[in-house]
Amino acid sequence: MAYLAAANVTARLESIPSAVWIKIGIGVLALVLLVVILRKVAKMNKALLAVIVLLVLSSIGFNWIYQRNEPAWATPVVSWLGEFLPSKDSMK
Repeated sequence: MAYLAAANVTARLESIPSAVWIKIGIGVLALVLLVVILRKVAKMNKALLAVIVLLVLSSIGFNWIYQRNEPAWATPVVSWLGEFLPSKDSMK
């Protein structure tokens, strides 16, 4: 019975296009590189790490507010901040 279940899973995995596996591999590689780089920066200077993280999170947050493409969990905060900051719709 377990052999049939394994065969079914294998058949379903083989039906996934190779482009998807390549994108997943690139994503995993990027995540590993990001962790390695952040760990090296953290060993050098914690303040530099804090500045880098602050810049990245700020750019993501401002992009969400301007483009209004935030995830559902961030909508209440982005809506509140959107009243004070410009958005793409308000610039027309």
